[in-house]
Amino acid sequence: MSYSKTFIGAILAGAAIGLGGLVFLSVDSKVIGSFLFTIGLFTVCTMGLNLFTGKVCYVFQNDKKYALGLPVIWLGNLVGTGLVAGCAWLTRVAPAVSEKALGLCQTKLGDSFVSLFFLGVLCNIFIYIGVEGYKNIPHEFGKYLALVFGVMVFILCGTEHCVADMFYFWMGGAWSGAAVVRLLVITLGNAAGGVIFPLLRGLQNRE
Repeated sequence: MSYSKTFIGAILAGAAIGLGGLVFLSVDSKVIGSFLFTIGLFTVCTMGLNLFTGKVCYVFQNDKKYALGLPVIWLGNLVGTGLVAGCAWLTRVAPAVSEKALGLCQTKLGDSFVSLFFLGVLCNIFIYIGVEGYKNIPHEFGKYLALVFGVMVFILCGTEHCVADMFYFWMGGAWSGAAVVRLLVITLGNAAGGVIFPLLRGLQNRE
């Protein structure tokens, strides 16, 4: 695995999630917004891009180099979300979208570490269900339905997705030391949630 290629794929994945976040912030209905946010994970899965929350789910099924690539992917996702936010800031949609993003960021900044961690855990359980469904469901309709359900449910439940949150912090202009710390806590929660199902399924299959 080339880390430079991994990084480029991660930038593109971050951009895809940023686009999903942009449309989510652009509509008034949370249900419709959560459905349209699916464009992010749809793009990642269909184009084979590198999204931290998807890749971390399979860390124990791969080698050491795969694991070492995860921080590279995280940083690439950060850059990709920043690029989309930067583009949006140069347009007329910025005031309305950034105001909504800032509201989301203030909620995260006012939350406890324990809450953010477990919301991260729950989020990546949903992401694993979506990604694993896309990989293994034999029927085309089922593949895409898995993505839609995985994304919509994690948003509607109010859980925390570290890459989506990167975009919100960029778009809300809310980066700070506290924001970085909270993003890292959410990232740890996403990592824990992402490996729970694969590990337990592995134990189940051994019996």
